[in-house]
Amino acid sequence: MISARRWISGLSISLMTTVVSLTGTVNSAHAVSFVNSLTIPGESIDLLNTDISGANINRLGFISDLYYDRYSNLYYGVGDRGPGGGIISYDTRVQKFSLDVDPNTGAISNFNLLDTILFTKNGQNFNGLNPTILSGNASNLGLSFDPEGFAIAPNGNFYVADEYGPSVYEFNPTGAFIRAFATPDNLLPREADGTVNFTDGFPTITRGRQDNRGYEGVTLSPDGSKLFAMIQDPLVDEGDPDGRRSPNLRLVEFDTATGESTAQYIYPLESLTDINSRVPEDPFGPNSQGRNIGISAITALNDTEFLVLERDNRGFGVADIIGEAPPVGTKRVYKIDLTGATDVGAISLAGFNDLPGGVTPVSKSLFFDIADLLRSNGELIGEKMEGLVIGPQLADGSYAIVVGTDNDFSVTQTGSGEQFNVCTDGAQVPLDQSCANGATLIPTYLYSFRASADQLAGFVPPTKVPEPTTSAGIILLGLSALWLKQQSQIKD
Repeated sequence: MISARRWISGLSISLMTTVVSLTGTVNSAHAVSFVNSLTIPGESIDLLNTDISGANINRLGFISDLYYDRYSNLYYGVGDRGPGGGIISYDTRVQKFSLDVDPNTGAISNFNLLDTILFTKNGQNFNGLNPTILSGNASNLGLSFDPEGFAIAPNGNFYVADEYGPSVYEFNPTGAFIRAFATPDNLLPREADGTVNFTDGFPTITRGRQDNRGYEGVTLSPDGSKLFAMIQDPLVDEGDPDGRRSPNLRLVEFDTATGESTAQYIYPLESLTDINSRVPEDPFGPNSQGRNIGISAITALNDTEFLVLERDNRGFGVADIIGEAPPVGTKRVYKIDLTGATDVGAISLAGFNDLPGGVTPVSKSLFFDIADLLRSNGELIGEKMEGLVIGPQLADGSYAIVVGTDNDFSVTQTGSGEQFNVCTDGAQVPLDQSCANGATLIPTYLYSFRASADQLAGFVPPTKVPEPTTSAGIILLGLSALWLKQQSQIKD
């Protein structure tokens, strides 16, 4: 089954929305301000047609990435590999939904789920199980899929970034696989003898992406000719003595026509010293820079400028319950520019925590501090903020910016053994058992912010291929899609 549609009775009514008066929250006409938050209950189910409900069947667990289709005024939220950290079978999918955004304030409300779209290949579902479990071979990626980034091409096709590979796949709007982009060799996880291993981590893996730290975000240039995918953290072999102590991760550029990588750039994470200055009572260790801190989302402003969401692994979520979590060090959105950055596709950073001579990273400046704005407005700070979109333009020319959290399906993520539901009071109960004493499953949060037109100066909305209006146009569009599919099959 590729796509399923049915309404969830009362879902939008059950959502809790907190609206904060704009009075006192807008620092100036040029500042990003917090508007409101919306809570999606952890008990919510998606639209998969099934007579049985369960954490790994139809629980609405997301958001690993967000996408806003401004031409249809609809949103997409992609879930990742499912509950349990890759050891529980889960058919991977993307959720299509609507939100009301107040045209004057930017306040969000009325979440309505419209469609649940499964990712398939040749009629088989992609699955969140890791390759060792799913295919019996850590070197065979097969249908193992951990979707973490999502974007829509001008022709309506989906581009999805995956952590397991790391991979970038193209799907049609029903979720059917079209083609895979070519993964640069230096990103592939390999053992010391060169064997590719998509399951294990350091020290079994000695080069390439770290385990569970592959592509975490994807975006397109406004005309759709280039795709950009970001690795969540530094590569295993890049840093001194390894990637866990390095601040330098890779932004990979692709040509969407060929699916080939055309460049790689260095994105420097915020310095550990600066982050720890905000949490002196519970600082991050020296080997946390390239593991517990990383990026979660990227969205294009134009051909060379982007917004990037950078975060730590602290905050309210399945690992850190209220009152027990260490203090949040960073949840921030940065503006970056590729202009003048060095293409490091052929350059290794092994042995370097500081960049070698001649290598210029992307330029980077703080766009807004999510944690600071939420904290000052009395909001919970979610652990895994993984979705970032520039939403609709408001009446005064400013824009709504929506950030979403990944609730991990409200299931433990140990990666081995039995997994449990996680309740808001910290209790862990069997997957099919409800929380007790008034507690609930960990919810998903959507946060709305507002950015001035000046702050988003240079923003170029993505293009969209017009719908054909003649029979000839429809035939031509169909032939183009057929040709693209044939080319992808030849490459595969």
